[in-house]
Amino acid sequence: MAEAPLPAIRSLPSWLLGRAAARGRALVADALAAEGLKMWHHVVLSAVRDLAPVAQADLGRGVGLDPKDLVGVLNDLQSARLVVREPDPKDRRKNAVSLTPEGARLLKRCEQAAREANEQLLAPLAAAERDRFMDLLIRISGTDG
Repeated sequence: MAEAPLPAIRSLPSWLLGRAAARGRALVADALAAEGLKMWHHVVLSAVRDLAPVAQADLGRGVGLDPKDLVGVLNDLQSARLVVREPDPKDRRKNAVSLTPEGARLLKRCEQAAREANEQLLAPLAAAERDRFMDLLIRISGTDG
């Protein structure tokens, strides 16, 4: 059997991390799709829950989404009755976004689905390996966890 092409590339940590990330994204995306959501919908719902009521501009900055893209995601979420946009109590000229009760219920299901997808991703690792792996990822990602 012939060796896989690009052995030097395939042995790079960046390559392997990219492959693992792609697999993780696919598992989570599939889990969210079963609940009728896309990744950005989930991110925005989660941020709205954490920040609500939140001005659209602050929400976009908080999740790192271009304002035009955020409007599309919010339109989808509002059409599905998962969020509401109302005048911001701090500045009536702006819209503030909040979850609806249905949005909160769906977010809870999606968070469980995402946890299960991540469990599937990490299934080959023992519990101690998972803890160590997470510690290492945090260290090389430049985040504080």
